[in-house]
Amino acid sequence: MKNEVKFMSEVIKVVDVKIFPHRYLKAETTEKVLNEIYDLDGIVRVIVHGQPLPKTVPFGPARGLPVNHQDRKVIKVKGEEMELRVKVGEIIITVEGEKLEKIMDGIEEICKRNFPFGYDIYVGAFTKIKPTVTDYMKYGDISSIDPRLIGMVDASARLKDSVKMIK
Repeated sequence: MKNEVKFMSEVIKVVDVKIFPHRYLKAETTEKVLNEIYDLDGIVRVIVHGQPLPKTVPFGPARGLPVNHQDRKVIKVKGEEMELRVKVGEIIITVEGEKLEKIMDGIEEICKRNFPFGYDIYVGAFTKIKPTVTDYMKYGDISSIDPRLIGMVDASARLKDSVKMIK
C-alpha cells in the first residue's frame, strides 16, 4: 500500500500510519506525543484530527459568547507554537516507506508510554497524495507548492487558519 509523492523533484514512497487513542487527548498529552513523533526519522507530515474547539458558541441562545475550553491552548511542537483547535481523537502520520518498520517500532513505544487507556494503530493510505480539484482552485499552479499541502486544503478557509506546517 505504498503511494508515491514527488517531493523536491525526487520520488519518495510514503505510507500513512493512523494512531487512534481510545480517548480524546488533552493538550499536554498532544504536545508531548507530537514532539516525540517528530523526533523520529522519516516523518513527512503529521495531521491531528478531532472535535473542533470553537472560540465562540456557534449557535443557540448563547451564540457569539466566548467558549473558554480548557484544551484550546497554545502548544509548542518542535519549537513552533500553534493553537490547538481540536480535541485530538486521531493522529495521521505520513512516513517514508523505506523507514516504516523502524518508525512503527518508535510509534508503538510512544503509544505504550503515553496512552495507558489503550489505542489502535492502522497502516494504509489515509491522506491524498495527488492534487485534488480543490487544490487547483486554491493554489492554481501546484508545481510550486510544498507537496505536504496536497489534499490539506479547505476551499472556504484561509490556509493560515487551517494548516500549520512544522518543519
